[in-house]
Amino acid sequence: MRARRKELGKSQERLADDSGLHWTFVGQVERGRRNLTLHNILKLAVGLEIDAGELLRDLTVPKR
Repeated sequence: MRARRKELGKSQERLADDSGLHWTFVGQVERGRRNLTLHNILKLAVGLEIDAGELLRDLTVPKR
């Protein structure tokens, strides 16, 4: 997410505005401190101008 945001030249605040989210939430997501709901994944995809599947592509399932 951070890489795409920077590729677009957007600040966290701009991404938050474009996504309809709070800027502190975006920062927490980028630092791995917040889990995303599907609803917020879809909002971030709009702000990042990508398909929501792109946000999920490189995720891995944590090992137990």
